[in-house]
Amino acid sequence: MLTRVLAQSRLIPFLLRNSRKTEPRRRVIWSFLFVGRLAAGPFALLRNSRKTDHGRAAETCASPIRMGARLAAFALLGFCCLAHGFPAGDDQPAPPPPAPDARVTIAPRTSTKPGPKQLVSHSNIRVETQLVLIPVTVTDPLNRFVTGLEKQHFKLFEDKVEQTVTQFSSEDAPLSVGLVFDTSGSMGPKLQKSRQAASEFFKTANPQDEFFLVEFNDSPQLAVPFTPNSEEIQNSLTFTQSKGRTALLDAIYLAMHEMKKARNPRKAVLIISDGGDNSSRYTETEIRNAVREADVQIYAIGIYEPISSRSRTPEEMAGPGLLQQTSEQTGGRAYEVDNLADLPDVAAKIGVELRNQYVLGYTPKNQERNGKYRHVQVKLVQPAGLPPLKAFYRLGYYAPTQ
Repeated sequence: MLTRVLAQSRLIPFLLRNSRKTEPRRRVIWSFLFVGRLAAGPFALLRNSRKTDHGRAAETCASPIRMGARLAAFALLGFCCLAHGFPAGDDQPAPPPPAPDARVTIAPRTSTKPGPKQLVSHSNIRVETQLVLIPVTVTDPLNRFVTGLEKQHFKLFEDKVEQTVTQFSSEDAPLSVGLVFDTSGSMGPKLQKSRQAASEFFKTANPQDEFFLVEFNDSPQLAVPFTPNSEEIQNSLTFTQSKGRTALLDAIYLAMHEMKKARNPRKAVLIISDGGDNSSRYTETEIRNAVREADVQIYAIGIYEPISSRSRTPEEMAGPGLLQQTSEQTGGRAYEVDNLADLPDVAAKIGVELRNQYVLGYTPKNQERNGKYRHVQVKLVQPAGLPPLKAFYRLGYYAPTQ
């Protein structure tokens, strides 16, 4: 009965396909069932023969056939046993499959020593130098410019410590110049002569110079930004009109800010005003500090009413002192003009002065970057045969902070 059930089902093909995944003992059992499946055919023939009309004679004849089928089944069983094999012991497990080959790889060591042509970079090395330039104007007792002096005629001190002058020049170097022009209401009758003064000043310019124009009354405005063409500034001044109050301090602050865009190392600002301030937001102290921080020489032309004039306002009374203090600490000078006819000549004189300056360059012995103000003093070694000379120079500068 078991053989018939297995023969009619599909388990035997499945078990035969998976026979190699089982242990050897079970392989024998499945082989036996396989033999039974093969023998099921002859047994069925014998049973069918009983139903024929031959009777007992047919059944008797079937006995040798039955015996031959059994012998064939046992022979096939033996062949399957030899094919699948028996286990060596009852409880001995099958040997484990061989482990895959373990391969060991050795990575070659890389040398950390630089080759003969390999360069080792050091990004933390920085070389910084600081060069301070001091423009100096030398005049005689008659206020005439003195030229022809040499390096040995100058001694330079910073915070009372003598410095070594490493660069000396008396050539006419290119300038970056800013014109601060007063267009307030009080400048009405003085406007024409002020335009002429600006024209005379620009006649001393060099082709490498650059200029800008700041006009001010109630508030300052940048009328002409930096340009190498001085005619643009003169054309702009042609259409100016006098009106409003005087914001002189704000105009100086705007000029210092614009001067930061200059491309020439030498910088100067020329102020033409009738003095006084009555409309600025910045105070004198703030402007004084801003001027000390900027490396700019300031020259001023003050057009004042006579002292006996009743029309002179308190702001105009304080004007000469304001321009004098602002200009002198930068190495520039302030000129007072009482006669409008002298205004163009004074402006031309300032232009000539800027072209006849000595420039002293040195590297400070004090290399601290603390941002403190350092006082500068220039002393002249009196040349033989000349009258006593006077030097005008920048009085100090702020040390860098980084």
